[in-house]
Amino acid sequence: MTTSTWAAFRAAEPAFAESVQSRFERYRHHVLATLRKDGSPRLTGLEVNFSAGELWLGMMPGSFKARDLVRDPRFALHTNPGADDSMDGGDVRISGRAYEVAEPAEKARFVEDAQPPEPFHLFRVELDEVVRTSVEGDELVVRSWNPEGPVRTRRRR
Repeated sequence: MTTSTWAAFRAAEPAFAESVQSRFERYRHHVLATLRKDGSPRLTGLEVNFSAGELWLGMMPGSFKARDLVRDPRFALHTNPGADDSMDGGDVRISGRAYEVAEPAEKARFVEDAQPPEPFHLFRVELDEVVRTSVEGDELVVRSWNPEGPVRTRRRR
């Protein structure tokens, strides 16, 4: 399967990427799904960071979700539905792979920009798929993108 960086996604589909990023930036905490050692899913809360043109996941050292990603980089990320459950701005899901950043210079650039509490694990995201579901008038609108083509839009009444 082909993956893409956030920067490449943003270059290919700037308006869609902006709507996705804006939805994530509306709230601080989101839900991350990783795979446990036995293959079962693990759901945990997470903050995301868009910095230097990429999507980053930062985690406490030794956390279960960090250990899961080191072992198996596959993940799914879901936006916070919001305090009033309105889903204002739609429902956004990202799936892909998250790779730990070990290079001190790259991690230092992230620290300079994001100023996270240290120590921490840092993962750079590679995208498999981005989906945004919203209600427009009386239609459910599902927009999806993957690295193999442009955004597809499906509408249902």
